[in-house]
Amino acid sequence: MIDQGPVALAEPTVAPRTGTTHADDATKTFVLDTNVILHDSACLRQFAEHDVAIPITVLEELDRFKKGSEDKHFHARQFLREVDALTGDALALPDARPPAPDDLDPAYGSPPVDASPPDGVPLGPGLGRLRVVFGGEFRKKLAAFFTEQTPDHRILEAALTLRERSPGPVILVTKDTNLRMKAKAFGLVAQDYENDKIADADVLYTGKRLVEGLDRDFISKFYSDETRQRVSVEEFADACDAAVPEAPFEPPVPHENFILKNCSNSALATFDPAEGLLRRVEKPTAYGIQPRNAEQLFAMRSLLDESVRLVTLAGKAGSGKTLLALAAALQQKQEYRQVLLARPVVPLSNRDLGYLPGDVNDKLDPYMQPLFDNLNVIRHAVGDESGDGQKIAEMRESGKIEISPLAYIRGRSLSRVFFIVDEAQNLTPHEVKTIITRAGEGTKIVLTGDIHQIDHPYLDSRSNGLSYLINRMKGQSIYAHVTLEKGERSELAELASDLL
Repeated sequence: MIDQGPVALAEPTVAPRTGTTHADDATKTFVLDTNVILHDSACLRQFAEHDVAIPITVLEELDRFKKGSEDKHFHARQFLREVDALTGDALALPDARPPAPDDLDPAYGSPPVDASPPDGVPLGPGLGRLRVVFGGEFRKKLAAFFTEQTPDHRILEAALTLRERSPGPVILVTKDTNLRMKAKAFGLVAQDYENDKIADADVLYTGKRLVEGLDRDFISKFYSDETRQRVSVEEFADACDAAVPEAPFEPPVPHENFILKNCSNSALATFDPAEGLLRRVEKPTAYGIQPRNAEQLFAMRSLLDESVRLVTLAGKAGSGKTLLALAAALQQKQEYRQVLLARPVVPLSNRDLGYLPGDVNDKLDPYMQPLFDNLNVIRHAVGDESGDGQKIAEMRESGKIEISPLAYIRGRSLSRVFFIVDEAQNLTPHEVKTIITRAGEGTKIVLTGDIHQIDHPYLDSRSNGLSYLINRMKGQSIYAHVTLEKGERSELAELASDLL
């Protein structure tokens, strides 16, 4: 939710605000930018008892997003329906009337600053009120700095006009960093929309834990036939308390992985929620691909575990996220009706699909090429002429393996599908929810991505769908996550990732 604590407003550069709307002058008014609504159509009710204002320019922009099948089009339609329901039979909210020419302030071309803002319509019990607001004409002060009357500048002008007329603080809420900077330059408080942001990306759940200084006898239990290479949580807690008595024991969460060490021995283990025990992790191989480090081993275990229906793999480029997911999918091809690979199409350098030559397949190939590259790596690993290598080509021809842009997945019901979503850090939390709710009976979903390599203009490491999913799903019995930190593509790639 947007921070509702005290905010420091800049000294006003206009006449003092007068008039009253609420008995409590501390009530804030949050002015929403279009990108906030396209990110979360339910944003109106995320501001507690405070008021929400929608500039008329925002409604004008939303009109351009009513038609379409992408997530932003869904949010635009949903929001407009909600506002229509809130306003009832009123064709215009009380504040949605352009000022008469005689009422304009000659200094700014805006309504007089002593005009009392109307009440608007209630958002619900315990919530504030909603208003649609007009700004004045494109004021002289803004026109002196901005040569164009862009929608962003008209939204900024509406927020500044509202600040002059409102008794309480006015805050512009936008996911556009540049617009926030412009607003602050005019002394207007501006914030990002933080309702679905995680607290801190640097402490995001990694799915693995290193425990050192354990007793040798404890570690040997993971290699003993008598214990079936399983250890109870109580024994694990006692061993941890003995190794690090000053640190409180943190109980394991479902499918959390552990690197257990003493001076000369080590073991890799995972917490099995079905048995309530820690069990040793063996080194698996999937379709010719072998894990090269402990993190990849943990990831492969989760990918091959039938009890885990949702897996997230995060990590930098070259850590093997997509390759491991593809290899695990091919290894289990008999268990699933189809292996479906998808990734969001996020154009770079402002070049959209229409810029590229050719038909739809030609346009999409550059975006899907990383998935084809990983399939080729696996085919070479098993041998191009081997039975498994030939099987990959046959699966592609028959549709058993399908590679598709993510936009084409919406609306489908996926039953008995091994579904891999690559570059999931470029998805919004709502898009991730839409994808996962496509899962039918017997489907497994894997999302991979690097939360520090985001191409979406309105997402960051705290607000992207992958981070949000990891944060919310931690502790669920059918969910597993691993953060891969070591690059395995090549020594050169690892060096570039660390230093450049």
